[in-house]
Amino acid sequence: MARAIARDFARTAAAHDAAASFPVANIEALRRAGLAGLVTARAHGGGEAGLAEAVAVVAAIAEGEPSTALVLAQQYHFHAQLRQNPRWPEAMRARVARSAVTDGAFANNLRVEPALGTPMRGGLPATIARRVAGGWSISGHKIFSTGVPILAWNAVWAKTDEAEPRVGTFLVPRGTPGLSIVETWDHLGMRASGSHDVVLEDVVIPADHAVDIRRPVEWGVPDAAAAAWPVLLFAAVYDGVARAARNWLIGFLKNRTPANLGAPLSSLPRMQEAVGEIDALLFANTMLLRLAEQVDGGAAPTVHESYLAKHVINANAIAAVEKAVALSGNPGLSRSNPLERHLRDVLCARVHSPQSDTILVGAGRAALGLHG
Repeated sequence: MARAIARDFARTAAAHDAAASFPVANIEALRRAGLAGLVTARAHGGGEAGLAEAVAVVAAIAEGEPSTALVLAQQYHFHAQLRQNPRWPEAMRARVARSAVTDGAFANNLRVEPALGTPMRGGLPATIARRVAGGWSISGHKIFSTGVPILAWNAVWAKTDEAEPRVGTFLVPRGTPGLSIVETWDHLGMRASGSHDVVLEDVVIPADHAVDIRRPVEWGVPDAAAAAWPVLLFAAVYDGVARAARNWLIGFLKNRTPANLGAPLSSLPRMQEAVGEIDALLFANTMLLRLAEQVDGGAAPTVHESYLAKHVINANAIAAVEKAVALSGNPGLSRSNPLERHLRDVLCARVHSPQSDTILVGAGRAALGLHG
C-alpha cells in the first residue's frame, strides 16, 4: 500500500519542490490509508506497529516524496515516545493517541531555537513557561518545525521560570491563541517539509499539558530502544531518496544511446560497475536498517551503535546519489529530471541530530574508555 501511495506522491513532488509548497493532499492520503495511527498504541485504536514496519513505510513513502516521509517519520517517533514514556498524564496520552486514529492528527516535537540550535548539544531553551492560574503561559521562538502547517499537537521544548528551572515538553494544540507560524522555510532540499518558524506569545495551556517536565539533570542519555527509533526512521527517509535516484539512473542508462556508441550506456562495463557500487552502498543500508527488527525483538543495539548506523546509512545514501549524478552528467543536473532534486534532498540527511561529528566523537570516546 505505501508503495502505491508513494507512486502518486511522486507525480507532484517536483511541483511541491519548485514552489516549496506543503503537500497537504499527501497528508490527506496518509490519513485515508490509516497511516497516521500506524504506530499509535493498540489500546487507543492504533496499529501499534514496531520500528521495522514503521521504517519500511517511511522508506517507501520517501521514494515518492521525502518531505512527506519526514513528516510521517516525526509522527511515528512521537507516537513511539508516547507509548514508551510513563511520565505523560494518562488522560493526555489517550487524547493525543486517539486523535491520531480518529482524526489523523499529526504531532511533532518543536525543540530547535535560533540561539540554542539543537538541544542535543546542550544548553537550556530560551522558550519559557510561566505559571498562571490553571496552567502555563509560554513564550518563545522555534525554528525548523517540520510539518507545522498541519500539526494538531505542537510539543514545545521549554524551561520554567522557577528559581530552579525545569525543562521539558509543553503540549500546545493547534489554534491556541498566541501561537503563530512564520513561513521562513526556503531550503536547498526537503523544500516541501513546511519546516517553518513558530512564535509563541503568551500562549496559555492547561496544567495537564505540561506533559513531561524535569530538572535538567534528569534528562539523560535515552535508553537503547528510544535512541534507535528516531535515528533509523530519519535514516530511512534518505535511504528512500537514494533508491529513487538509483532507479532513475537505471532507466537513464538503459534508454540513453549516444550516437558515437550506438548502444545504450548500460552496455558499458564502467557503467555496470558503477551501478554495482551504488547497489553495494544501498545493500549495506538494508542490512543496517534491519537493526529495527532487533529493537522490536527486545535486543536493541546500543545507543552508540544506533547512532553509527545513522551515520553510515546517511553517508551511503549521499554517496549513492552523488555517484548517480556523476554518471549521468548534464542530464542529471537538469531541472527537467528528478536527480538534481534527489541530490538536494539527500544532502539534508546531515542536519538531523545527532550529527556525524557528535556520533563519531562519542563512539571514539567510548572505544577509548573516555567517559563523561
